[in-house]
Formats: sequence, C-alpha cells, structure tokens
Amino acid sequence: MLKFCQWLGDTPWSVALHESLWAYPIVESVHVLTLCLFLGLAVMLDLRLLGVSFTRMPVSQISRRLLPFTMTGFAVMVISGSLLFYAIPVKTYLNIFFRIKVATLIMAGINAAVFHSTMEKHMSQWENDVKPPLRARWAGGLSLFFWAVIVVAGRLIAYNWWEDPSLH
Repeated sequence: MLKFCQWLGDTPWSVALHESLWAYPIVESVHVLTLCLFLGLAVMLDLRLLGVSFTRMPVSQISRRLLPFTMTGFAVMVISGSLLFYAIPVKTYLNIFFRIKVATLIMAGINAAVFHSTMEKHMSQWENDVKPPLRARWAGGLSLFFWAVIVVAGRLIAYNWWEDPSLH
C-alpha cells in the first residue's frame, strides 16, 4: 500500500492539489462543513434512538426526513476526504490518527448496516416508543461514540507526533 501511496503522491494532480493556494483549503473546508451537516443530522437520529430527544416523533419520520440530507453530506464528505488523502497520500497513510479514523469509520459503517438490516425491519413495532429497544439504543450510542472518535482522530491527523521527519 505504501508503494501505491508514493506513486499516487507523485502524480501531477496530487502535487497540484497539495501545492495549490486555494484548492486544498477549499476541499478541506468543504470536508469540515459537510462533516457538520452529516454529523448534526446523524446525532439527531442517534439521540432519538437513545430515547433522549424527539420522543414524540416516530423514528421512521425522523429517519425519512433526515436521511436524504445525511446521505448527501456523507457522500460529499467521502469525496472531499478522498481528495485530502489524494493530496498527501504517504504522510496521511503513515499517520496513526488516519488509521484510527479509517478503522472507526469501518466500525461505524458496520454499526449502521447492522441497524438498517435488523432493527429497521421491525421499526413499526417500536418506533413510537419513548424508549426504543435496547439494540436500537446500542446502535445510537455506538454511532455517537464512533463519530466522536472519528472527529477527534480526524482533527489529530494534523498533529502526528510520531511521524518520520524524512517525509517533509
């Protein structure tokens, strides 16, 4: 994987993106803004799954209203994040915080997939309950935890204290 990252970092578009006065900061800003959009909406659903907010609203109604915007924010966040990786692939790949972020993103995706493939099928039976079933509450709580780790690890990517000085 490191050899691929070295090749990727030497491509003209990668160098241009990384050295651009405007493009890289714009991509980074888009990434952070869409993270805010995605995360704000995901937290609303997770808090409903925990039974601590929007308790008079059916879970399916919240999900139906928020999901299109949540998925759009996630898609733009993934695209912009991929571009950020593309701009400095070797340094990013070697960064422990990037690896933590990616591993946690995978766990968050598994958590969401399990929720949508199991609990969502029977949502009509519990969606009006103030306190959803334990498995739904676990899914919401894990989601909040995973996304907190993702945000912190993402922010710490800029501060890798253990990086190889030869990368500069």
